[in-house]
This record gives sequence, structure tokens and C-alpha cells, in this order.
Amino acid sequence: MEIHWWQILLLSLYAGYQILDELQIYSSMSAPVFAGLFSGLVMGDITTGLLIGGSMQLTVLGVGTFGGASRIDANSGTVLATAFSVALGMDPEQAIAAIAVPVASLMIQLDILARFANTYFAHRIDTHVENMNFKAIERNFLLGAAPWALSRLVPVFLALAFGGGLVENVVSYLNGDLKWLGDGLSVAGAVLPAVGFAILLRYLPVKKHFPYLILGFVLTALLTTVFSNIQLLGSSVASVVKDFSGTFNALPMLAIALIGFAFAAISYKNGQARPATNTAQNEQHSEGEIEDDEI
Repeated sequence: MEIHWWQILLLSLYAGYQILDELQIYSSMSAPVFAGLFSGLVMGDITTGLLIGGSMQLTVLGVGTFGGASRIDANSGTVLATAFSVALGMDPEQAIAAIAVPVASLMIQLDILARFANTYFAHRIDTHVENMNFKAIERNFLLGAAPWALSRLVPVFLALAFGGGLVENVVSYLNGDLKWLGDGLSVAGAVLPAVGFAILLRYLPVKKHFPYLILGFVLTALLTTVFSNIQLLGSSVASVVKDFSGTFNALPMLAIALIGFAFAAISYKNGQARPATNTAQNEQHSEGEIEDDEI
């Protein structure tokens, strides 16, 4: 399958937009899972897009930027991995390890370049602040978005427009003479989400809330079994009874999310009630104390 010019255009424009959304708009369209959804829609294979996007989302689950630190660009990696995986018939796990992660790591350098280029507009804004030139301040603020967008748009466009032949040769080698390496990359791509969970658990207060961690794993296992058995039962009945049209979906994570929301609500309410209790206790302790003006 060939990547058409309109697909290259749409994916490149999205790559330029997603960093602006991440910096200021915050609509969640810059999440790797949404990048996979959008790329899958454009390429005509939503399943592959969501698989790659979801895996990259889990891979960077515990990775955050503190201060001015740069992190890997999982969105651009997801866009390119999805596009080439669908176009070349590449295994999604292999695309994650061979394309998504390396591209996401290389994009750190362009992120730093965008930050340096943006200082030009920052200094111009400082000058206009002193002169109280509000129109120029607004204009330079908007122009500052250009380095950020171009730092993603240009490399994604070049990779999609001119990198197809190179990626196709690499895929043919990975599935031919270097099949052992291709299989290893597929395994590595499947394991990467676990790495993201490990990073996240490293920074979460697991020791303090380990009962919730154990409860989450147990509930996930139990609900997965229950929903899977219900789905299997429904499929078996549907294969025997012709008029049976019931649909059974395995959605254990929805139940887990609702249970987690319930625990979060309980914790929030307890946290709100605690300061009021402490205030009442302080008032009780203060009763009977002799003030200075009473002596």
C-alpha cells in the first residue's frame, strides 16, 4: 500500500498541531493514543493505530517533564509507526520497537532546537514589554508557536514523503535475512508498556498505598475472567441459536476505572472532612485556657 499525498499532508499537519495542543490547548489530542487513533483513521486501519498508540501511551506513562526538560516525542513516533505499519504490512509490535521508539528518542534533539529558536521571540517580547507595545507582544507570542510546530511537522513530512523506500528495505531485511532480529523487536515492542508501568510505579507512593495496588490487580484479574467467560458464553449461544443477537464485550477496565473513581471520591471526601475535624479539636483544646487579659 502506498502512502498518498493527502495522507502525508494530514499526518504532517497533525504532527505540527499536537505539540501546540500539548503546550497550551490541553484538549488531549496530543496523547499518543489519540495520535494512533488519528493516524489509523487516515491510513484506514484504526485497530493498528490504536494498538501502536496505546502501547506508546503506556510506554511513556511514567515519563514527565520537569521544568524545561525534554522528553521523547511519543506522538511523532506513533504517527510514523502507524503509517509505515499499515502501508508496508509491518507487524505493529515490530513497528513500535523499530520505528516508534527510535523516532521518539531522536525527536528530543528537535525539541531542544525548538526551545532555542523560541528564545528569539521571547527576547522580542521583553523589548516590547518595556515599550508597552501590546500588539507586538501578541504578534510575537503567536509567532513563537512556529518553531514548535515546524520541529514536528517538517521531520514527519520528510520521513513520510521520502523515507518509505528505506523503511521498506529495513522491513524486508527484518522479515528475511534478519528474522531473528525482527522477532526480537516484536517481543521488545510488546514488553515496552510494562516498562512504562514500572517507571510509573517507581514514582507513585506504592508503599503507602500498596493495599490499593493489590486490590487493583486482583479486581482486574477477576473481572477479566468474568467478562471473558460471559463473552465466550454469548458467542457460543449465538452460534447455536440463530435468533440470538446479543452482543457481549469484554470491558473489565471500565469496571476497574469506575471502582478507582469510587475510591478516589472516598479519599477526596475524607481529605475534605479531616481539616474540619482538626479545627473542631483545636477549638475544644482552646476552651478553658486563660487569656492574658483575664489574669
